[in-house]
Amino acid sequence: MQETNPQKPGIDFILKQAFFYWNKTLLYQLMYSIIYFSIFFTSIFFFASKFGIWEQNQQLIEAYKISMEAYVQKAEALSQTWESRMFLYSFLATIVFLYPLNLGFFQIYRKLDLKENISISDLFVGYNGANFFRYAAYFLFWIIPYTQLLGTVIFPLFWVAVTLFIAPLMFFQNKTILEGITLSFKAMRSHFVEIFVCILVAFIFKYIGLGLFFIGFLFTFPFWNAMIYSLYKTIFSEKP
Repeated sequence: MQETNPQKPGIDFILKQAFFYWNKTLLYQLMYSIIYFSIFFTSIFFFASKFGIWEQNQQLIEAYKISMEAYVQKAEALSQTWESRMFLYSFLATIVFLYPLNLGFFQIYRKLDLKENISISDLFVGYNGANFFRYAAYFLFWIIPYTQLLGTVIFPLFWVAVTLFIAPLMFFQNKTILEGITLSFKAMRSHFVEIFVCILVAFIFKYIGLGLFFIGFLFTFPFWNAMIYSLYKTIFSEKP
């Protein structure tokens, strides 16, 4: 695939398709969330204990009891410590390590299209061989600018939209990050409304599960991958 499909997809079709993929793979959505959060929280608690983050939080509580000014000063001081920096790096390393787990859904959704058998091993395809380093490098490339843009409203959304298809382009067409961002930007320009609406729907649905005592969140948290795949499949055409 070299260019986007000139015929604009319908938003209703993209959404129905995304919910179809999500509904057909609920067991794998649950497996993904359990694996993801088990590793995430185990890692975070381990490094928080290792670098004394719980003690720092207690110091912040004590400072808050004095005044807001004391709290801000203490927070600024603690953020400059070696322990805080190491915890931040550990947090970043954890989410970078977990990112390739998302690529497994692209494999699963494609197998659904091809009517092939799906197995739990498909969920870990992003960790096969050199794949892990490719996708981890991409996520590191993505997350650093995103965190810097979080203070604004428009720019994080723009960054998400302009990089939306890099991962599936890397996975299905073996594109590089630079090739992926070029094609993704072209798709965003030609299908801006569809992509914008689908991003909002995916964001809302992803977090709506929190209202169901967190259990629902285990199913809705990975929904983002179904939406990306639905958009990718509709906007891009693949040719040998």
